[in-house]
Amino acid sequence: MATTSARSVRTAPKQVLKAAKKVAKKPTKSVSNKTAAKSASSSRIQLQKLPKALLLQMHDLMIKSRVLEERLIKIYKAGDAYFWIGGPGEEAWAVPLGLLANKGQGPKHDYYHLHYRGTPTVTAMGMTMIDSIRLIMNRATDPCTGGRNFSGHYCFPQWNVVPATSPIETQYVMALGTAHVQKRYHKANSEKNAITIVTGGDAGTAEGDFASCLVWASRRGQELPILITTQNNRWGISTAFDGQHGETNIADRARAFNIRSRVVNGNDPVESYLAIQEEMQYIRKTGKPSFIEAKVSRLFGHSSASGANFISHEQDSVREFEAALIDAGYLTTDKAKEIWAAYEAEGFAAQQQVKTELGPEAATVWDNIYVGNENADWRKF
Repeated sequence: MATTSARSVRTAPKQVLKAAKKVAKKPTKSVSNKTAAKSASSSRIQLQKLPKALLLQMHDLMIKSRVLEERLIKIYKAGDAYFWIGGPGEEAWAVPLGLLANKGQGPKHDYYHLHYRGTPTVTAMGMTMIDSIRLIMNRATDPCTGGRNFSGHYCFPQWNVVPATSPIETQYVMALGTAHVQKRYHKANSEKNAITIVTGGDAGTAEGDFASCLVWASRRGQELPILITTQNNRWGISTAFDGQHGETNIADRARAFNIRSRVVNGNDPVESYLAIQEEMQYIRKTGKPSFIEAKVSRLFGHSSASGANFISHEQDSVREFEAALIDAGYLTTDKAKEIWAAYEAEGFAAQQQVKTELGPEAATVWDNIYVGNENADWRKF
């Protein structure tokens, strides 16, 4: 079965690059010149708080994630995938979350319990475009599920990225398990370097799993090293936030459990990076939980179930951050277009490659259900 590396995918035919450049030159619908200018002005001070190299790295990864998500939507709309769900609009929050990982396998490294909008985070951790495309197109070469699940359901054991689940917010109680393991590991090894990170959406905080996470993470004297986060895009499919929540901020609920909490502008990558870094350092030092509510955008609706169409009035953090970098002289317009075009070409080439790959065979349906496939096939019990 044919495969390709990330490097080879980036090397695309000239006609592909030419077409991609045309796409990159198109003005964004989501940010007016006035809005972009205002954002650039307000972000100029923030830019000084992080090294230039880091800012440019975040910008590059944010573009990569956005272009990937748009490619996945195109794949779905072309009929080459059954469903799309992802995180366009959350890049400014989710890319820093991935960059700050203590990445590795086992309890001495961070565990990530992501929901289905984790594409920017795993992209920042090192996921290639082609592997995300293999997932949405249900190919046997998909490293996350072997072609057995749909988009956004990432799993990378080598990075402690726990399998994403479709039932809403179950990751909040699952995260308690890895945090308990880390607490025991820390005690046995006299260190507090690893933490558990869990993400979820604002609508899902209505679930009991979310409340259980707050309870069990904060028991006095038995606190867990866990960063609990909620990405608040103010929508639950088609239900607005304002009609469902009595609290001013979701972060207010954590304070009732004496959990340190804060609200951040998830559309500002600098603010997000610094907040996540500070809270991770707090948890690593104390072994106690922390909570962050990130206010983010939902640029293409809930999922393909709601059309996956661009929402023009939502804030576009990628374009605004790019405008701020250009305004500050950290980036040129031509260089920005080059980055967009390169990832457009990579995504297109990856899609063409994956079209040649096969789906999973029926005989593999029971694989990877239990460790070592023990009792996986009910017909052999």
